[in-house]
Amino acid sequence: MMAVDTNLLVYAHRADNPFHTAAFRLVSELAEGKTAWAIAWPCLHEFYSVVTNPRIHRIPTPVDVTLQQIDIWLESPTLHLLSETSAHWPTLRELVVKAQPQGAMVHDARIAALCLAHGVRELLSADRDFNRFPSLRVRNPLV
Repeated sequence: MMAVDTNLLVYAHRADNPFHTAAFRLVSELAEGKTAWAIAWPCLHEFYSVVTNPRIHRIPTPVDVTLQQIDIWLESPTLHLLSETSAHWPTLRELVVKAQPQGAMVHDARIAALCLAHGVRELLSADRDFNRFPSLRVRNPLV
């Protein structure tokens, strides 16, 4: 199963992003396909935060449009939502000990731990910071 990181969701949603077309195609293919794919709950939270933020976007996405986009993704019958289980802390703890993330990097460690605990074989992301977690295969589908 592949998981999709926040940045690709934002790119797929925001038509003003230079990576929009490629990301939109990718996320649409996953959502409409027959293969299992995943989004970690924290990525959906972060997606909402980023696209509605007027400090990031001159014209932020309206709340109702943002919620509708999330609802559309959640309707995908092949989507798996990744959340914490009893395996989360041991997995996150191991990543933190090895990678020593600090500050905002802890969020990435949390996403990596969720992916690993749920058996995600590959995280699709344009964020190179995930390379700090070699136990998780990460691929940027935009390059």
